[in-house]
Amino acid sequence: MASDQLSHYRDKRDFTRTPEPAGQFVVQRHRARRLHYDFRLEVDGVLASWAVPKGPTLDPKVRRAAFHVEDHPLDYAGFEGVIPAGQYGGGDVIVWDNGVWEPASPGDPAAALTAGELHFDLYGTKLRGRFVLVRTRAGADGKQEWLLLHKRDEFAVPGWNPEEHPRSVLSGRTNDEVKATNLDQDPQPLS
Repeated sequence: MASDQLSHYRDKRDFTRTPEPAGQFVVQRHRARRLHYDFRLEVDGVLASWAVPKGPTLDPKVRRAAFHVEDHPLDYAGFEGVIPAGQYGGGDVIVWDNGVWEPASPGDPAAALTAGELHFDLYGTKLRGRFVLVRTRAGADGKQEWLLLHKRDEFAVPGWNPEEHPRSVLSGRTNDEVKATNLDQDPQPLS
């Protein structure tokens, strides 16, 4: 398991005293049945994941609903493209933001998530500063409901809207451009 392989390294580091990152994060803008942002933090060798319908924000007054979904493999952090219709998550995906993150205080991030509250710092292209994920309840469908919010810090921006920043940090493309490129590459049916 990846977390076992890295435990010796992590035991030697105090992430509250060193600028080294604890893990990667990625936010993918995903147009499936509904537009949402997939917010993912590397925790114990996987990408712990939440669907955030309105996307993350730097506005500290805004609380975003976040729905915990299944963990994803680390190599999914670089995925940008089109998931075919009829497949789970079918739709176009861009890497809207990425970077590194670290817990805001000492301790095990996985344990903090299990307990229902994680404070952390993001160092991304679009998202920076102190964020909090707080579990609020389990929905009728059994999915865990959380809130994602940005704290008041030097990176807070009142009124900041993720939809005003639509381009991928990897390719510079929008979801529409990714979808159009995929359509251009699909083979045409024979007459």
